[in-house]
Amino acid sequence: MNQTSQTLLDTVEIETGPAPEWTVLWLHGLGADGNDFAPLVPNLVRKDWPALRFVFPHAPPRAVTINNGMRMRAWYDIRDMNLANRADEAGVEESIVQVEALIAREAERGMPASRVLLVGFSQGGAITLAAGMRRTTPLAGLVALSTYIPMAERLLATLPAVGAAATQPVFMAHGQFDPVVPYQAGDMGARQLRTLGFDVDWHAYPMAHQVCDQQVRDLGDWLTRRFTTG
Repeated sequence: MNQTSQTLLDTVEIETGPAPEWTVLWLHGLGADGNDFAPLVPNLVRKDWPALRFVFPHAPPRAVTINNGMRMRAWYDIRDMNLANRADEAGVEESIVQVEALIAREAERGMPASRVLLVGFSQGGAITLAAGMRRTTPLAGLVALSTYIPMAERLLATLPAVGAAATQPVFMAHGQFDPVVPYQAGDMGARQLRTLGFDVDWHAYPMAHQVCDQQVRDLGDWLTRRFTTG
């Protein structure tokens, strides 16, 4: 796909029918790319749903410190495994700008923010939460899988009045045996969001750093409610 601006990322797109009524913008995890979750679409989509446009962007390649500086697709550098210092702030900020550019492109294509769902797994989920918490125009919902709030203390300390952002419903899911992003980090993120006034639908599964069939079904139920009430 051609880029229409310097900040617009290349994407993989799947439309489930003509004239899509909703957009699902899905951010992959570290080292993957936009193709990672595309195969999930047939298992997730239900026959009674409206036509959807799935947009799977590719994060830009960057050096990742914990992987000996190896370049790979990443939404931000991971400096160490300590969650408080894991994400580099500049990378997070850059990725938020890139995600906002994709949301703006959806508006140009006739898809208002109220019909855009922002989804992310692991690193992508961290960007989903960081971007969603700052929104002044609410999205249709946020989905954060196997992830945490990056730079949580700094973000929460500098966050302006949440206001409209807290009207965005949130689906969060985490593996109880996750060796990459500890379960406690995801649970803490959900509790922090609830403190800010977000309606968080939290799910825990007996799995590692992954997606399971029950999680896909639960997410499908949650999405059905979004499409019905939207």
